[in-house]
Amino acid sequence: MISRREFVQVAAATAALSAGTGIGGWGRAMAQQRLTQKELLAFEPLGNVTLVHVADIHGQLMPLYFREPSTNLGVGETRGLPPHISGKDFLARFGIPAGTPSAYALTSEDFEALAKTYGKIGGLDRAATVIKAIRAERDDKVVFLDGGDTWQGSWSSLKTRGQDMIDCMSLLKPDAMTGHWEFTYGTERVNQAIKGLGFPFLGLNIRDTEWNEPAFDASTMLERGGVKIAVLGQAFPYTPVANPRWMIPNWSFGVREDEIQAQVDKARKAGAQLVVLLSHNGFDVDRKLASRVKGIDVILTSHTHDAVPEAIKVGSSLLIASGSSGKFVSRLDLDVRDGEVKAFRYKLIPLFSDVIAPDAEMAARIAEVRKPYAAELSRVLGRTDSLLYRRGNFNGTFDDLICQALLQERDAEIALSPGFRWGTSVLPGQDITFEDVTNATAITYPAVYRMGMTGARLKEILEDVADNLFNVDPYYQQGGDMVRIGGLSYAIDVAKPQGQRISDMRLVKSGAAIDPSREYQVAGWASVNEGTEGPPIWEVVATYLTRQKTVRLEPNRAVKVTGA
Repeated sequence: MISRREFVQVAAATAALSAGTGIGGWGRAMAQQRLTQKELLAFEPLGNVTLVHVADIHGQLMPLYFREPSTNLGVGETRGLPPHISGKDFLARFGIPAGTPSAYALTSEDFEALAKTYGKIGGLDRAATVIKAIRAERDDKVVFLDGGDTWQGSWSSLKTRGQDMIDCMSLLKPDAMTGHWEFTYGTERVNQAIKGLGFPFLGLNIRDTEWNEPAFDASTMLERGGVKIAVLGQAFPYTPVANPRWMIPNWSFGVREDEIQAQVDKARKAGAQLVVLLSHNGFDVDRKLASRVKGIDVILTSHTHDAVPEAIKVGSSLLIASGSSGKFVSRLDLDVRDGEVKAFRYKLIPLFSDVIAPDAEMAARIAEVRKPYAAELSRVLGRTDSLLYRRGNFNGTFDDLICQALLQERDAEIALSPGFRWGTSVLPGQDITFEDVTNATAITYPAVYRMGMTGARLKEILEDVADNLFNVDPYYQQGGDMVRIGGLSYAIDVAKPQGQRISDMRLVKSGAAIDPSREYQVAGWASVNEGTEGPPIWEVVATYLTRQKTVRLEPNRAVKVTGA
């Protein structure tokens, strides 16, 4: 006779396989019986310090669907190393069975079926529940750190210039944060916001060019569990390149490896027994950094949105990657004795929103900050018959949708859309709301341009972005994905050197080769140039969706990849 426990296990497994066959609601209920909040938070405590980390939330206060990339290529020494594995290879590398909650949270495998089974992930009220539980368990041993890209990525964040996220995060009482997209609100707003945080905003690699001095605090010193802890902050090194320099004209950035080493040495001399780098460099930059800078015990890395379920050791440093969009909370317990880490234990905690109870205080604050925009956010623009997602080195269906809107609404031959990694997913059969669109487009420089570009200029743009992504030296990588294209196809050999990766550029409609000397009408958005004119991208996409009513995205075969 089968026990109830065995029945639930079998039913949940069956539901994972059949979630797309019309019994998804029953399957989802069964699957969730297998998951409990207690199990998700289960952790055998270790040592005298607990680091809790979130990063790249990108304004997402609510539970969401977010498909991890099916393609995440590494080049040079990082080829085939985490986080540059995906899908089945990712599952095999970390010993994760297919169809499980972890497989759903961490990969793109069977995403649609598993999304119907396990539901949405994230929500800052769920994160609050987890963080408060860890603090209650570990008392005075916890350091909670925010890796940045927190204040940007949603409509309410754009309209409040990040204040919605600041108000909500204040309830969690971070010990420090660093930043990247925060700077796109401009110098004045960033300085104003930082004054009201109540905790340090760190950026040891940012200098005030007018006064030739540090623009932000480099570090903060804390004591937890009897251990003196130095937290150093590293903002995104390429902010004035990847984003508009004119918004922050008097701040210079960079990796500044020598300055990091100097700050580590200074902290050690001041008695730090544990040195933590709160970094927004991106995983590969931090991997290289860990091999060259001595004395960093832990690097809490962010920017490249990698969710890695293990701590990766490089030299004597532990690299922790906590994912994006509010999907995860990282917990790292450390046994620190005699000025070094003797042992560690790590868990990347997925925030299954139907399993983890929302924290009442945070839920109320979220409702309060979203209330002025609730009606606008819920406005239905159309419907999708395809899974809409953004992540992937070369294309995503949400970006394909944006490119289609650019081509049609701006009467262009070619569309260019930036390879941003933030933005939520929409399942087939669901309505597309204004919130879905702005989750992928809400920036402070949203103007859609239409201009003539020669074929030579188009190749130059593609080559430049490709080098930012596939340069074998991580210090020359900016961490995004390839610019998305509409109306254009090309081949790319990621193993070739700078300026030689892109070939066989053609117009999709006619199949004609791109003429280097001919001028083409190109529509795009997110130009870093000051004074760019045009309607905001969310209006262009909203108009397109309203006219189309229902969208279906065919498989994108416009990019032929070799050398990987």
